[in-house]
Amino acid sequence: MTSKFGPSRHERGMTTPNLAHLHESMRAQALLDVPQRIRLLRLDRWIDYPRASQALQKLQQLLQTPPRERMPCMVMHGDSNIGKTLIVAKFQRDHPTQFDPVKGIERRDLVVMQMPATPDQHRFYSTLLFELGAPHSANASLSVLERLARELLRRIAPRMLIVDEVHHLLAGNYREQRASLNLLKFLANDLHLSIVVVGTSDAPLALASDAQMISRFTPFGIPRWRESDDLRRLLGAFERVLPLRKPSDLMQRSIVQFVLAASQGLTGEISRLLNEAATLAVTDGAEQITMAHLEHAAHAE
Repeated sequence: MTSKFGPSRHERGMTTPNLAHLHESMRAQALLDVPQRIRLLRLDRWIDYPRASQALQKLQQLLQTPPRERMPCMVMHGDSNIGKTLIVAKFQRDHPTQFDPVKGIERRDLVVMQMPATPDQHRFYSTLLFELGAPHSANASLSVLERLARELLRRIAPRMLIVDEVHHLLAGNYREQRASLNLLKFLANDLHLSIVVVGTSDAPLALASDAQMISRFTPFGIPRWRESDDLRRLLGAFERVLPLRKPSDLMQRSIVQFVLAASQGLTGEISRLLNEAATLAVTDGAEQITMAHLEHAAHAE
């Protein structure tokens, strides 16, 4: 019996499928049962693409900058769901925390935190201390939190501080914005580390009130996708890691155009759409993504 999405599970046959369309490391996963593969499809996975690789290279260059009086910094910006946070997470995984057995302390190449929704120095230091795993009183004064954060950062000796959601600065008034920007400059100068701020397309506006910040923070934009060879290669890369037993030919023009229109060019939405379509293909036994799967996934909440 054939479903509206393709052949049923009973029509697949009992022979071992040809999995040449999959990356070698993914072929064993394609042979797992349905519940296991659905669980895999719900996990985050890294798919490399040119702009992401360029972002990682820029971050690595900053990380390798030797300490100097004026450390280089960067503002990474792009629309929500474009993939900025996944890039930061990938970079963080590539530089895990290490324990120094001689000094009995953790060593981190980078510290990642989120800008508080309300731009406030007290909340900033409290959030930073939380990310550092440092217990502190919520009622502690700003000077106490600042001193504790600086002492810990000197011990941990990171070379980079990444602050996500920096566009939250725009929620504050002019005085609060300037105070937060001065705080970032102070940390960069005091600890001789590079600071990377990450946010929506409004992120550069959050720095615009300070001429020094504009000159110091190199912008790095992540644009939405458009129909291109890079987009086709991205869909091809997805096809090689989705645990389906048949090729889906995701690089064909009709699928590329549909995915682009349905996702509005957002990397996160492309990923959601393909994973949802793959889940449908696993569930109904088709084992390949069809246009019907994509149309159904595009309308799923």
